Amino acid sequence: MDSDQKIVLTKDGLKHLKEEYQELIEKKRPEAVERLSNARSEGDLTENSEYTAAKQDLAFIDGRITELKIILSEAKVIATHSKKKVDVGCKVTLYVNGKREIFTIVGEWEADPMQKKISHSSPLGKALIGKKPGEQVEVDAPVGKILYKVLQIH
Repeated sequence: MDSDQKIVLTKDGLKHLKEEYQELIEKKRPEAVERLSNARSEGDLTENSEYTAAKQDLAFIDGRITELKIILSEAKVIATHSKKKVDVGCKVTLYVNGKREIFTIVGEWEADPMQKKISHSSPLGKALIGKKPGEQVEVDAPVGKILYKVLQIH
C-alpha cells in the first residue's frame, strides 16, 4: 500500500470493514486454527492435502486481518458531503446512454460495481469528483468514450 495514498471510506464502508474484521477474529480464524490442528493430527503432513489447504486458508485469513488493521487504523472517514458538487459519500444521478442511473461514490476499499458503488479513484469517479449538476464528463472505457451528464446529487 502506498504510504502517500489516503484510505478514504464512507461511514457505511467503515462499518462493513469493522464487521468483517470482527468476524475474521472471532469466528473464521479460530475455525481455521482448529481445522489446521485437526489436519495436523491426521499423520503424514507431506501427503496431507487437508493440512496444506488449512494452512493456506489460515495464511489468507491472517493476511486479510493484517490488511484490515492497517485500513481501519489509517482510514479517513467521510461523514458528510455537499450536495452542490460530487464527492465521496454522495449518490449521484447521471444521464448515460439515454437513461438515468444512480451511482454512489465511495472509497476504493468499498467499491462494488455490481451495486453501483464506484470508487473515487476509478476513471469515472475521478472524472465526477467536483462536478456540479448540469456538467458533463467523458470517460474512456473499453467500448470507447462514454459521455455522462450529472443530473442530481443526493
